[in-house]
Amino acid sequence: MCPMSGRPLKMSELIPVRFTPLDRSLDRVALLTRQDRYVCAVTNDTLGNSVPSAVLRPSGAVVTLECVEKLIRKDMMDPVSGDKLKEKDIIVLQRGGTGFAGSGVGLCAKEARPVMQA
Repeated sequence: MCPMSGRPLKMSELIPVRFTPLDRSLDRVALLTRQDRYVCAVTNDTLGNSVPSAVLRPSGAVVTLECVEKLIRKDMMDPVSGDKLKEKDIIVLQRGGTGFAGSGVGLCAKEARPVMQA
């Protein structure tokens, strides 16, 4: 099911997403022990939960939104594959939470209970 619309998804609607590793010379075990694992496919900026990112549909490359705004939207060309882009080809990724509270997500309590105050 699509998390946005709630309708069933087809396999033909899915696209492969390609994350660029931080350093191609590192093996899989070395990547697992590092904090920063992936970088922007164009600018080599580090990707993480605090960095807004997007996927370019033709190539599947993950880039930062800063790269999209400053470089890609000027000529609407995919820098990885060289294909022309439309606005719907830039898919913004949803960021995950960073621990206790979700980042940028409006949280509200479902149940109110009395609490003890010191």
